[in-house]
Amino acid sequence: MSQVFIAASDASLARQLSQLLAESEHVVELAPEGVDAVAWLQNGAPDVVFVQVDADDEAGLEFVAKARRALPGSCVVAITPAGSLELIAEAVKRGAAHCVSRPVDARAVQFVLSQASARVRVATTAPVAAAPERTTGRGDFDRIVASHPLMHQLLEKAYLAAQSRATVLIQGETGTGKELIAAGIHQNSKRCLGPFIRLNCASLSETLLESELFGHERGAFTGAVSRRKGRFEQAHLGTLFLDEVSEIPLSVQVKLLRFLQEREFERVGGDEPLQVDVRVVAATNRDLKGMVDAHTFREDLYYRLNVVRLEVPPLRARPSDVPLLALHFLHRYARENDKQFDGLTSEASMALAAHAWPGNVRELQNIIEQAVVLSNSSQVGVDEFPLARELRETEPVRLMIPGATLAEVERFAISRTLDAVGGSPSKAAAILGISRRTIQYRMREWGLGSREKQDDEDIDSDVEVEPN
Repeated sequence: MSQVFIAASDASLARQLSQLLAESEHVVELAPEGVDAVAWLQNGAPDVVFVQVDADDEAGLEFVAKARRALPGSCVVAITPAGSLELIAEAVKRGAAHCVSRPVDARAVQFVLSQASARVRVATTAPVAAAPERTTGRGDFDRIVASHPLMHQLLEKAYLAAQSRATVLIQGETGTGKELIAAGIHQNSKRCLGPFIRLNCASLSETLLESELFGHERGAFTGAVSRRKGRFEQAHLGTLFLDEVSEIPLSVQVKLLRFLQEREFERVGGDEPLQVDVRVVAATNRDLKGMVDAHTFREDLYYRLNVVRLEVPPLRARPSDVPLLALHFLHRYARENDKQFDGLTSEASMALAAHAWPGNVRELQNIIEQAVVLSNSSQVGVDEFPLARELRETEPVRLMIPGATLAEVERFAISRTLDAVGGSPSKAAAILGISRRTIQYRMREWGLGSREKQDDEDIDSDVEVEPN
C-alpha cells in the first residue's frame, strides 16, 4: 500500500484517479485549492505524486519541478493529454519519472505504483551501513525513455520478472536497449544491493570465454600464473548478464547448462565443485529457436534460459518514442558539450520520424550526438545529421497495424499530408476531410510550422479549441 498525492485541476480526472487508487487500498490525498504546492507536499511523505499537465497551462509543469525538488525520494508522475509528445518530453525534463496519458489507463497506473512500492521496500529494508556498492540508477525502468504502449507492456512484464528468481531471456535487434532492460531487472529485484556483472559472449574466444565465466586455477593454461575468479563468482548474490548468449560455443554451453540445473561448476583446471547464488539474465539478437533447429544451440539450454522471455520492440515499431529519445539525447549531449538548443527544426523532426532506424536507439543516439557537436544554431537542423541526404530521401516508415496508437496514426497522416502539400494546413485539411483549425491545433501541439505565407496569415494564434 502506497501513500499517493494527486494534484489535478480537472475535478473529474482527480475523482477518477482517486477512485482507481482507493480500489487498490492506497492512501490518497487530493491537493486543496489555494494552498501553496510545496507546503502541501511537505506535509507528508508520499510515495507517488500524480500531477495534471496541460499544454496551455505552465502551472502543471512548474508543479512537477517543485515536487521533484521538494520530494527527491518520491515518484512524480505527469498526467498528459494523449499524443502530446513535446509536452511529455518537457515533463520528463522537469523531473517526471513517468508520464501517463489521459484517459487514465488502470494498468499504467498500477505499473507506476508497483515500481514506487519496490523502491520504498528497498529503501526501508536495506541495511545502509552494510550495503555493498551498487549500480547507481543506470538501467532502472523509470529512467527508460518511452511512451509507446509496446514499451509499457514490456516494462510491466520486466518488472514482474524482476520480482522472481527466474532466468530471463531478452530478445531484440541490436541497439534496442537489451542491457538497459537487464540492468532494470536487477535493480528492481531483491538482488539490487548485490553486484550486476556483464559479459559479452561474442567478444571472447572459446578458451577465454570459459575462463571468464568460471574462472581458472593456477597453471590451468599458458599464462595462468595465479588463481582467478570468474564472472559467476564475481556475481555471487547478484545478477550475471550474458549478452550475445547465442555466440557461446557448444562445449561451453554444456557447462553453463550444468550450472543452471545444479547451481555448481568448477574452475578451468580445477576439480572442486563450487556453488554460488547467481541469477542469470541472457540477451541475444538472434533467433535461438532457429539455432536449436539448426543444431547450433542446445535445446535443453534454450529451455533453461527461456523461462521468462522478453521481446524488445525495434524503434521503427514504436515511432512515438523517436521524438522523446531525440530530445532526451539532445539535452544530454548539449550539457556534455556546454551548448544550448531550443530543440529540433520541424524538418529535422519529420526526417527522424520518417527514418526506419535499422540501428535502433543506438543509431539515433549516435546521430543526435554528432548533430550536437556540429551544430552552431539555436535549433538542430537536418543538415547537421551525418545521414542528412539519406534522411531527406528516405521513404516514411510504415506504421505497424496493429501496434500503433490512434495518436500515432493521426500524427503520421497529418504530417505526411502536410509534407506532400508544402506545409499548407488548408490543403491538408481538404485532403484529410477535417477542419483547418484541427490541423493548426495539432501543428502547434507538435511544434510544426506552416510553410505557406497565406496559411500563416490565416492562423489565429489565440484559437485554443480542442478538435473533435
